[in-house]
Amino acid sequence: MSLTQSQPPIELPGDRATALSTLVEVAEGAIVSRVLARTGGGNVTLFAFDRGQGLSEHTAPFDALVLVVDGALDLSIGGVAVHAAAGEIVRMPAGVPHALHAPERSRMLLTMLREPKGA
Repeated sequence: MSLTQSQPPIELPGDRATALSTLVEVAEGAIVSRVLARTGGGNVTLFAFDRGQGLSEHTAPFDALVLVVDGALDLSIGGVAVHAAAGEIVRMPAGVPHALHAPERSRMLLTMLREPKGA
């Protein structure tokens, strides 16, 4: 059984670059997440997965982008297997079932893209 840990949101400084790897640490047997930004248009969350951890199949009502920061992820999007390595990005379309598994210790940046009402 995996442990899911949510760290408090962080406000990124507006006057310098910040290494993503310093914002969330991989924890043994766990999935760790931290919200980096949230607006009405969406949110950006950094995740860290220990080897063998993942997210079970689910759907979301809006598109999401997964950017693999380090490590690698095996995703299933609408039943299609997608392998993504560090530096690669994957779009998960709204309403399409998706899941992911980390075959190694990994970090990903998840951007949820909410459309404004009436768009």
